[in-house]
This record gives sequence, structure tokens and C-alpha cells, in this order.
Amino acid sequence: MIRAVLFDFGGVILSSPFDAFARYESENGLPDGLIRSLNATNPDDNAWAKLERSEVDLGGFAELFEAEAAAAGHRVDGRAIIELLGGDVRPEMVEALRRCKEHLLTAMLTNNFVSRGSEDDTDTDTDSTDTDPTGRRAQIAAIVELFDVVVESSRIGVRKPDPRFYEIACEQLEIEPHEAVFLDDLGINLKPARAMGMTTIKVVEPGAAIAELESVVGFPLA
Repeated sequence: MIRAVLFDFGGVILSSPFDAFARYESENGLPDGLIRSLNATNPDDNAWAKLERSEVDLGGFAELFEAEAAAAGHRVDGRAIIELLGGDVRPEMVEALRRCKEHLLTAMLTNNFVSRGSEDDTDTDTDSTDTDPTGRRAQIAAIVELFDVVVESSRIGVRKPDPRFYEIACEQLEIEPHEAVFLDDLGINLKPARAMGMTTIKVVEPGAAIAELESVVGFPLA
């Protein structure tokens, strides 16, 4: 029996930053897919991994990421990459989350980083300005309130796809892995969760993912 629904944030509740990466590459004459390939190279110890485990700050990340790009033969602005991470809220996913909360436990499982002493998340809000004219921060905060548990890499020092990350989520929810369904847009993050016994859903097209989740939980989500 499913007792909990676990959601990634960026790429699930929010749209993926991959489109923004592609635009940056096109505008700067870089190879298609360069940023994602750098993120996937040495994934346990690269700039992204260290940032999301709070081992470096934004300045340290920018320096490391630029060095990784240079080693691959390209010039990239590390701070500009950070600015590409904020996605758009997917209202249909928020509604699905809201309906799940009415019946089940809910959790956010996010690889994120801390900026300016607050939670500016690779998966959530990466706005680095001091003002918030669109109310985005309030909107994100209201969504986060829908989760019973929030597991953040920057706080626990472990990041997806490390199995320990999922174990911590289950411990905080007081469930067994087989009692959870987990949605993420990256297969690499789903694989260890599935190996632990979780039901997993890869989010490519939100509507299709919601329909699949609906079939798992057994009640309408739209």
C-alpha cells in the first residue's frame, strides 16, 4: 500500500532548467548539451556536487565550474549558470501535490544549495535579487508548505542519487521504501529509489506523469 508521495522540485513541480541551459549554450556558441555533460562528469565530486552538499559557496562553485569547462575546452560564466536555474511553477503538478496531501504523506526530495543565508534552491527559487515584485518567493513558500517533509541536500550533506538520501526521507516520514512513490525528471535519481523498493515515475511530460501517479495512488489528481 502506498502511504507517501515523494516529489523532486525542479523538473517536477517546477519546469526543468535544461531549456535555459540550451539557450545559454546557443547564445554563447557552446556545444549543445555542454552544461549537462559537465554536471554528469565526476558526478560525486564535481562543482555541482560540492555546491549541493554545502561544501563550497557560490563563488567557490563558479570558480570550480569554470575550471571544469576550461578543462573541456570551453569558457563558461559560472555565476550566469546559477541564474538559469529558476523554473516556472507547473500548476497541474501543484494541484496533484495538493490532492495527494489530502490522503497521503508528502515529501520534497531536492538537491539544493544555500545562498545569502537562505534557501536559494537549484530545484526551487534561485532568484538572487533583493526584491520580489512577482511574489515568486511567496508562491514557492506556499507550495513548500504542502510537504510534510522536506529533504534538502544542502542541509543533510548528502545528495541524490546517494541511497542514503532516500533512506533519510523514509526515516523522516516513518515509512518503508515500498510504501512510497517517487517522481523525478532524472533517471539517475530514480534508479536507487527503485532498487530500494519504491515505485518510481520519470517526469518527462507533466500530464502523462500525473496520469501515471493517479493510477498508482488510486484517486483523481486533476
